[in-house]
Amino acid sequence: MTLITRTRTRAVETLSLDAPHNRNALSAALAGDLADALTAAGKDPGVRAIVLTHTGNTFSAGADLKDPPRPEALVALLRQIVELPKPVVARVTGHVRAGGLGLLAACDIAAASTDATFAFTEVRIGVAPAVISLPLLPRADPRALARHYLTGERFDAAEAVATGLLTTCDSDVDKALDPILDGLRRSAPDALAETKRLLTARVLEAFDRDADALTALSARLFSSPQAREGMTAFLERRDAAWVV
Repeated sequence: MTLITRTRTRAVETLSLDAPHNRNALSAALAGDLADALTAAGKDPGVRAIVLTHTGNTFSAGADLKDPPRPEALVALLRQIVELPKPVVARVTGHVRAGGLGLLAACDIAAASTDATFAFTEVRIGVAPAVISLPLLPRADPRALARHYLTGERFDAAEAVATGLLTTCDSDVDKALDPILDGLRRSAPDALAETKRLLTARVLEAFDRDADALTALSARLFSSPQAREGMTAFLERRDAAWVV
């Protein structure tokens, strides 16, 4: 059973993360199914653009702590979104946490409803937003990221727009996306691919330069004693030992 549902309307392929039972956490299985769906959509000449969205009230809660993808697999998935020769548009109507923000940053355009919330919760479980920094750091405001990376605070969609994590937000996210998708449908496929290549060049430079080091950092932190305590505390719904 696939964890991604697929629909198509006027050459726009919608891929929905469909594991609401665990808040669309990025498990090895979900990451693999998404990679397969992106590959198929990328090769299909009938697809002009891709919308990445979700079922349930959470876009993605980040890594599945019980079955996380290997750091290398997450790097490959984020790079695949960035390198895909077709625009990828995130559509968010719920909450986004940790690794889910990496998916948003990898997309070319991201829109959310005004009741969506966001948080880089990694530091609160004893790790760091390492791999997801590959698309985030080149695209988001560094001062805003410093606050949100270091504190793990929750913030709203307006702040996400100001930070550069979102393109736009609206009480009706589909209303906000209508002119964007109309513009993509009116654009020549080859021109879209080359324009996307211009826009993603700096992001791919970060992947080429930093992917190995950030993958190693992620693996080291996830196997650390603090991460074990943080993940256990999270699963047990209690404060970690270091909370003062």
